[in-house]
Amino acid sequence: MRMRRKKHLIPRMERCGDLWVREPELSCGRWLSGRTEEELHLEIGCGKGRFTVLTAASLPSVLLVAIEKTQNVLLTAMERTEALGLSNIRFLDVDASGLASMFALGEVSRIYLNFSDPWPGQRYEKRRLTSPRFLSIYGQILRPGGEIHFKTDNRGLFDYSIAQFPAAGYDLEQVTYDLHGPGICGVMTDYEEKFHEAGTPICRCVARWRGENSR
Repeated sequence: MRMRRKKHLIPRMERCGDLWVREPELSCGRWLSGRTEEELHLEIGCGKGRFTVLTAASLPSVLLVAIEKTQNVLLTAMERTEALGLSNIRFLDVDASGLASMFALGEVSRIYLNFSDPWPGQRYEKRRLTSPRFLSIYGQILRPGGEIHFKTDNRGLFDYSIAQFPAAGYDLEQVTYDLHGPGICGVMTDYEEKFHEAGTPICRCVARWRGENSR
């Protein structure tokens, strides 16, 4: 079901203007310039921003850039950030296919992929955020040894992804098919909490980039 458009959507987004980067290409290679943060992390598909704000609050030395294409959803994440007074988050309403024009070679230390759309069926493979197409893009912006933290409730997508990571130049670490089985582990997204409460196992892995940056 499509979310109803929020009232005064654009004016409310503009009130969060310091958080909303509308021309990210202008920041390419300069995201940390003049800032106190030491690392740049990227979250692709931040949703309503629960994971975003809790993670940024726990990592004050990190600038977290969060992407969400749906402005209706992005507004909730930005207003959450404003309410908490967090200054180490920036938001983009862009498509992840253009990341190489927004971030320089090796500029990103970590990428979060939380509960991405599984895009089932062979015809939609290129749209998956863990497809060879996207893993190649991440390899351009991740520093050598940089990480992708991937979580999903979809076992089919997880099995597909852990086969793709090594083939694309990533080493797999911390692979689990039931992340919260022994007890809550790490920061949850809004969706993740619902899945966990419903008894759905959460799959997670870390993929470490072992390649060299090139374009």
